Amino acid sequence: MPDLDPVDKYLVELQARLAREIELLEPNQRFAGDHIESDTGRTRPLVLQGGETFDKAAVMQTRVSGDRLPASVSERRPEIAGAPFAATSLSLITHPRNPFVPTVHMNLRFFLVATETPIWHFGGGFDLTPVYGFASDCVFWHRSARAAVERIYPGCYESMKQACDEYFRLPHRQHHRGIGGLFFDDWTTGGFDKGFALIRSLGDALLPAYLPIVNLRRCMPWDEQHKRFQRLRRGRYAEFNLAFDRGTRYGLESGRRTESVLASLPPEVDWAYDWHPQPESREAQLEMQFLVPRDWLANRK
Repeated sequence: MPDLDPVDKYLVELQARLAREIELLEPNQRFAGDHIESDTGRTRPLVLQGGETFDKAAVMQTRVSGDRLPASVSERRPEIAGAPFAATSLSLITHPRNPFVPTVHMNLRFFLVATETPIWHFGGGFDLTPVYGFASDCVFWHRSARAAVERIYPGCYESMKQACDEYFRLPHRQHHRGIGGLFFDDWTTGGFDKGFALIRSLGDALLPAYLPIVNLRRCMPWDEQHKRFQRLRRGRYAEFNLAFDRGTRYGLESGRRTESVLASLPPEVDWAYDWHPQPESREAQLEMQFLVPRDWLANRK
């Protein structure tokens, strides 16, 4: 039978582990957090700001219940609209200081709906958003993503990668947010135990897939032009989170603390009117070569 408690316990432990490992890159900063209890559940926000490696990093864990599902869920699943529910989730976001270090995002979640026969599903995934693209980083990232999902669900990497490419897209900009990764929702394939194993595999794989890229790029020299482009790209990131992200909408609709829901937003952004990169520049290369769906693992084992 599906059980929310072990999933919640794992996500609480994972949050603490992710924060500890990220702090190893920050000699002078630590995560600050709260334990916020309310009538609808519990929120554990951890946020680090002003570090040497990360301008901002947030690892948020929450457990929530309610008398009826938020619209962001029930609109996709009208057959369970209005039903009581319980959910547990974890989200991680980093906004690196060095523009050559990519942003990473992960979300893991489990819903349990209290109908006559309990309805449940897992969801989540992780994705990478570079400001300056490096093909070798993309290959390493996607190879790590493939290994994480296929140790539980062989053959499912391609469909989860495609779902990620389709979801993390800015339709008004006609390009994607980053280089993708994995995305899945309403996931019940193979039963509860196998779905829970997938959540654990992704949670355990995130930092081994990300930190080698961070350590490779974080000491690269950069200047104000690089930083300004990073702020412009962060503006695109904020546009997606505020206009399209279902997780942001769910958090606000479910009654969670607003500051916790919006902790994923970057600390500094720029919007420049009708800005375009110089042709054939590194900045132009990002959109043309990296912000389009690609098979980064073609002909690679």
